[in-house]
Amino acid sequence: MFIARLAGIAVFDPAGDQVGRVRDVVVALRLGDRPPRVLGLVVEVASRRPVFLPITRVMMIETDAVIFDGRLNVRRFQQRESETLVIAELLDRTVTLTETGEQVQVVDVGMEPTRTRDWLVGKVAVSRGRGRGLRRRRGEVFVVDWNAVTGFSAVEHGQGAAGLIAAFERMKPADLANVVHELSEKRRAEVAVALDDERLADVLEELPEDDQIEILGTLDADRAADVLEAMGPDDAADLLGELPTEQRERLLTLMEPRDAAPVRRLLTYAEDSAGGLMTTDPVIVPPDVTVAEALAQIRNPDLNPAMAAQVYVCRPPTATPTGRYLGTVHFQRLLREPPSTLVSGIVDSELDPIRPTMSLEAVATFLAAYNLVAAAVADENGHLLGAVTIDDVLDHLLPQDWRENVMDVAAAERPDPEEEALRGAGRYGAGKDDDAHRPRRG
Repeated sequence: MFIARLAGIAVFDPAGDQVGRVRDVVVALRLGDRPPRVLGLVVEVASRRPVFLPITRVMMIETDAVIFDGRLNVRRFQQRESETLVIAELLDRTVTLTETGEQVQVVDVGMEPTRTRDWLVGKVAVSRGRGRGLRRRRGEVFVVDWNAVTGFSAVEHGQGAAGLIAAFERMKPADLANVVHELSEKRRAEVAVALDDERLADVLEELPEDDQIEILGTLDADRAADVLEAMGPDDAADLLGELPTEQRERLLTLMEPRDAAPVRRLLTYAEDSAGGLMTTDPVIVPPDVTVAEALAQIRNPDLNPAMAAQVYVCRPPTATPTGRYLGTVHFQRLLREPPSTLVSGIVDSELDPIRPTMSLEAVATFLAAYNLVAAAVADENGHLLGAVTIDDVLDHLLPQDWRENVMDVAAAERPDPEEEALRGAGRYGAGKDDDAHRPRRG
């Protein structure tokens, strides 16, 4: 079973309920040319939380599903020094063929069961391709035994990340961000180099601020400016606001003026105000647009649900700051009207826009009071400046680690004695001879 092919496949309990998806495989490298022992799977469960599933609890591995015995400890997975993540750390590594001394790159790693029901990493798929990252030209790919290559234990700088990225290419940005967050600092930098600007921008928007700053710092200034241009203005402003003034100004200068201008405006507002929360590019239409045209704009798959829930009607110009703000049309109203109807005839003008200086708490109260998922932000002259969405409000109201705290409480209430015994024994045994000390099965 080649491990990169397991990335993203669903994990089910015996009742057929999906509990998560495979994100990686944990192995223990051993001395000499002995093949690594597979310890278990890293499974991403609710709220994008990685947990450890011992391989001894896996009942079946198929091409599109993993089935386990139903027992799962939901404590957050923490990698130990003796453990190696196959997808995150072994793919794209440069190794040496023992027989010829030729250097090749790891494309995939294969694991296989033994007669004792253990799983060992016995095969390595390698390529003679040249180059790094996404530009690597993959040549002949062939499979060799684990003991036919050396170099897995060495620290490699500039490893590349094309294989890792390919394993998770179908992931949503938020899920890929969770994978990136769990990587080492070295691997995060290598993934950032390999991702294109748009994909990296999407991932950065979903990462904690510390990770954003760290990754941005690994990029050269021109590349960092390009990635900031690809981010939403509000996310770019949040990230730049955490940087030293000199570095921030340098990056803004390197950005295209049309992309830097809205970011500069957002940076003038307090972080916990409506102006600091808003995005400057909501869906804005002039009053002579039809319902059909407005619906076409909110069908854009790049819009998040809160942003696509309404269109804002303004007199030209329709780029923020706009001409006079006339009101909002919610998408449910658009669905109820004939396609040829002008939005000016169905606009909701009774609800006043909020001011950019409104506090975070006041914005949250406003959205809750009127059952809204987004609200228009306008200046005192009635020009639309942007819109605040409920997801941005929640991001600022909740602590950054609220999901982890919730899951930690859940885990504490559901202790798993057998898993604790496995962890206490190093997951695969407490003795020096790991062939003699395998996990005890209940």
